[in-house]
Amino acid sequence: MQKLKVAGNSGQNPGFDFLQECWSDDPTLQIVIKKLLAKFPQWGISCVDGELVDWNE
Repeated sequence: MQKLKVAGNSGQNPGFDFLQECWSDDPTLQIVIKKLLAKFPQWGISCVDGELVDWNE
C-alpha cells in the first residue's frame, strides 16, 4: 500500500507487474489502483473487463 501511495504522490509508475500483483492479492487495492490509473493515463495501463492491460505490450 505504501508503494501505491508514493506512486500517487510522485506520479512515478510502480510498474505493471507490481500493479498486477496488488490487483490479484487484494480486491480493496483494486479501487486504489483504478484511481491511480485514472490520474496517470500516461502510464499506459488501464482496466478492461476487470483486468489490467498494459498498452505498451
